[in-house]
Amino acid sequence: MIHLALACRVLLAAVLLIAVGSKLSRTAFGEFVSSTGRLLPPRLTGRQRSAAVLVLTVEAATVPALLVPATAALGLVAAVGLLTAFTIGIGGALHRGERAPCRCFGASRTRLGPLHLARNLTLIAVGVTGLAASASAGTAHPGGAVLAVFAGIVLAALMVRLDDLAALFAPTHPRS
Repeated sequence: MIHLALACRVLLAAVLLIAVGSKLSRTAFGEFVSSTGRLLPPRLTGRQRSAAVLVLTVEAATVPALLVPATAALGLVAAVGLLTAFTIGIGGALHRGERAPCRCFGASRTRLGPLHLARNLTLIAVGVTGLAASASAGTAHPGGAVLAVFAGIVLAALMVRLDDLAALFAPTHPRS
């Protein structure tokens, strides 16, 4: 179970690290602020910059918390909380009819939709699984640890590129 917990932690850390890195340029951050404003409930209009800074700060702080064994449980709880907030925000925006482009991982033309909710729910399940697996005692075997890290990175890459994968396998319409 220790290897499963490690894979979950690496997956979430990699996803969040890529999310942070994709928002660091001035242009990317500006686009993220704009998209954040469209996700916030109407009562928070005008607070999109503060919300975007908070999201970026929590994402950045969660990465090392996930990777340091002594703070791994805290990192998993933070990741689950963050992803839950994202899921609620996206769900609320979709309920209001808002279909802003997803700026989770930088510039994207893909509009928010059920796929983003499914991705976040999957990542929440990964975090909960990581917490449950962390409860078991044990020592990681070096080979198992390498495999767990590799699996976490590969799965993170799939999560980050999920919009592209969905577009790749989406049905195409023949030209008339």
